[in-house]
Amino acid sequence: MATTGRDYYEVLGLERSASEVEIKRAFRQLARELHPDVSAEPDAGERFREVVEAYEVLSKSETRGLYDRFGHAGLRSGGFRPTPFDFGSLADIFSAFFGDDVFGVATGARRARGADVAAEVEIELEEAASGVKRAVPIQVALVCEECRGDGIEPGETATTCEDCGGSGRIQHVARTGFGEFIRTQACPRCAGTGRIVDHPCRGCDGAGRVLEERALEIVIPPGIHDGQRIRLSGEGHAGALGGQAGDLYVLVRIRPHERLVREGDDVYSTVDLTMTQAALGAQVGVSTLDGKVELDFEPGTQPGEIRVLRGRGMPVLQGFGRGDHRVLVNVAVPRKLTEEQRRLLDEFEQTAGEETYRTDEGFFEKLKSAFR
Repeated sequence: MATTGRDYYEVLGLERSASEVEIKRAFRQLARELHPDVSAEPDAGERFREVVEAYEVLSKSETRGLYDRFGHAGLRSGGFRPTPFDFGSLADIFSAFFGDDVFGVATGARRARGADVAAEVEIELEEAASGVKRAVPIQVALVCEECRGDGIEPGETATTCEDCGGSGRIQHVARTGFGEFIRTQACPRCAGTGRIVDHPCRGCDGAGRVLEERALEIVIPPGIHDGQRIRLSGEGHAGALGGQAGDLYVLVRIRPHERLVREGDDVYSTVDLTMTQAALGAQVGVSTLDGKVELDFEPGTQPGEIRVLRGRGMPVLQGFGRGDHRVLVNVAVPRKLTEEQRRLLDEFEQTAGEETYRTDEGFFEKLKSAFR
């Protein structure tokens, strides 16, 4: 899990409303100050790791949104793991985040991180309550087994590009009345790789990677919410020239339930009683996440009453305990009566008094108690 428990905005010295540009600027400044090659402070290495981790979370909309809503616990539930790295040169680290030309130069063909992959899985509410495993089909780029990812036919070699001298970049200098303007661009001959491949690998056509269909099994934890993402580090597209693989983000969708509605960790449902069941009392089966439960309703049960089933709701994600299941009582009034039924109800109404319909709590008071 995360190597730091500190607030990521505090680590970068930013407000929570900071823009992407401000986040990038703060990271650049702190990285230059704290990299062990530059700073002599004894804790520079640990602080630098915190800065890198904070930027990794806040620079991506998915992880930043999860962190803003649920903090470090949300990142844990989403499967976030900080990207492991060794301290390289400052240029190498900046290149991993911003590309090869951060400092206006390039060093030819270099490793590049693979792209992330997005997938979606749909589960039932009961599966979200118990947790479930799912095989997620994805199409992902894997390292070519024949050339080991370098794109060259086995037994052959590449030559250094003569146009750029192996740097992958060429410069154009224009002299004007305002001085010299230098424009740097990728070498068109070698496409920025710094090398010429005369014999590309036949297994991957020189790409170094091949597309494959895979079914990856993921573990969906109990209590997950609709719309949350699970991150599987290193399960995305393979990187170029041996670079780190991207990540797989799985969006979890929970199908609407026929009888249950989820609100946070609580579950809500209704139970329908006939007029006579409500008046005389009855035992009625109620659907819950754990199956059907028989509930006893006392004589004189009123419409709008709430029955609370403690600990029958959703599990707390990455925590302990469960929410509650609240059952709202609905009393069905008959719409069609026979003459005999109407006569019997008329007799009942004539003999009923105030005591017959006395209630200790009104409908709205019962409704309010459901949300306390």
